[in-house]
Amino acid sequence: MTTTAIEAPIAVSATSVRRSFGSVHAVVDASLSVSRGTVTALIGPNGCGKTTLMLMLAGLLTPDAGEIRVGGVSPGTHGAAVRASIGWMPDQLGTWDNLTCLQSLTLVGQSYKQPAAAARAHGVGLLAKVHLSEFADQPARVLSRGQKQRLSLARALVNAPTLLLLDEPANGLDPRSRIELRQLVRDLAAE
Repeated sequence: MTTTAIEAPIAVSATSVRRSFGSVHAVVDASLSVSRGTVTALIGPNGCGKTTLMLMLAGLLTPDAGEIRVGGVSPGTHGAAVRASIGWMPDQLGTWDNLTCLQSLTLVGQSYKQPAAAARAHGVGLLAKVHLSEFADQPARVLSRGQKQRLSLARALVNAPTLLLLDEPANGLDPRSRIELRQLVRDLAAE
């Protein structure tokens, strides 16, 4: 039986991964293995390569050396399938400021080939999950930094990912929202 990204017990692994930008060695011999259903944090000072490593794990940046596997599958040989199984939340949400929050999620859902009505319904549910229902019909430009972080999380969940990569997810969140985010991430991991 072939192991697919959904069936593998290891969500993501990296072995001796390296990435440089000219003479700057952003990631040097990084290795990790994360089991499905767990929450793992990368902690380190600014500039130590956390975001670069996460971009490589997400299949958005190719390592110079080493091996990455997402659910047992190499992004290098099965890039589209791997990216479809990942929810990526960047540190800074790029928004379409004139689109409403619901329109934004619906558009992302449609980019994953969800029918418009299903993408809209799913977007309504995601906005509720991240406590932004009251902003469904508001343009993204009216959101605070913390609210944009929650919209970014909802956007990362649109494709029902098996691996969720969050870059600085609590940045800009107030203390209560940080606690809610932590619980939501734990609940997602349990699912």
